Amino acid sequence: MTLKKIIFTGIIFMTSIATHADVLLLDVINKEPANSIDGLLRPKNGQTMDKVRSQFGEPLKVYPAVGEPPITRWNYEKYAVYFEHNLVIHSVVNKPKKTP
Repeated sequence: MTLKKIIFTGIIFMTSIATHADVLLLDVINKEPANSIDGLLRPKNGQTMDKVRSQFGEPLKVYPAVGEPPITRWNYEKYAVYFEHNLVIHSVVNKPKKTP
């Protein structure tokens, strides 16, 4: 084997090692209750503010819109609802309060 072939083979071998990557799969546990009758029923993406009010009642607190596009947050007892303009983009279950 010539020196050129040895160097070329070494470069190819080193390149294949450098480009090889292991895939790490993490078991992510969804700790939020399901958005269902059996879980915690809350607004779904795409619902309007009027629909949320009629289905879930008045929020405990309404935060004014911020940013562009405007994002508004409504807090309910067990979850918060985020709106972009007039439509739900996400509902998030509140973290449990820590007891001392």
